[in-house]
Amino acid sequence: MRAAVVDYGAGNLRSVERALARVGFQVRRAERPEELEGADLAVLPGVGAFGPAVRRLAQMGFVDALRGWVGEGRPLLGLCLGMQLLFEWSEEDGLHQGLGLLPGRVVRLPEGVKVPHMGWNRLELTQPSAVTAHVASGEYVYFVHSYYVRTDADRVVAETHYGVRVPAVVVAAGVVGFQFHPEKSGDVGRRLLQGVRERVAAGARR
Repeated sequence: MRAAVVDYGAGNLRSVERALARVGFQVRRAERPEELEGADLAVLPGVGAFGPAVRRLAQMGFVDALRGWVGEGRPLLGLCLGMQLLFEWSEEDGLHQGLGLLPGRVVRLPEGVKVPHMGWNRLELTQPSAVTAHVASGEYVYFVHSYYVRTDADRVVAETHYGVRVPAVVVAAGVVGFQFHPEKSGDVGRRLLQGVRERVAAGARR
């Protein structure tokens, strides 16, 4: 099974590639939209700020390409900032339009918590999904973020608590998003990526 990692200058690519390879993906980087073709899964990583990231994606032609990819029912995985980019809007340093693949808005973590949120937090599973089939509530994954997504609960299959309920895993049709870094989350991250691989192989919608 083949995974194409979008290379737009805003991701921890080597670690992501190694993590995908460990669960059985053949991995390559996509520096142009046409290089997504032939992949079974497109992966959108991300480290940094929303505005510059979405502008870079647009300049490289990936905004339209990823919208078309998902519109054709092909699987897409967003990681950390890459998950936030899946949504309609972000309030990070102004108002920025995202890919609009999922309804929701990216907002700053609430007053009273240390920002950025950096470290290990527990997952709480909220509904069944093939993605989370190999993990249990209470297991820890690694977060680095100052913003989180507000979206409908029916798309959230796992959350964490950090001053507010933070969607940690979202699933809708062919789209999966992890707010945390699975490539930095040890065996739990590996099992979550294994769930993604099995979901893609089965053509699952949940």
